[in-house]
Amino acid sequence: MPAETAPTVACPTCGGPALFAPGNRWRPFCSERCKRIDLGAWAAEEFRVASPEPEEEGPPDGQGA
Repeated sequence: MPAETAPTVACPTCGGPALFAPGNRWRPFCSERCKRIDLGAWAAEEFRVASPEPEEEGPPDGQGA
């Protein structure tokens, strides 16, 4: 796909324009800096997948009051 026809997307980190083409080695990011910021956020566990709260269970059979 020629660079002229490649779509431009918003960089997930800074929101700036990022060329979504094989010529952009950091795609979908606009730069290596933005890619590293995103990687750091994942490493610091800033991005998490929500899960339902586990239901509270009573004590196992044979134990408790």
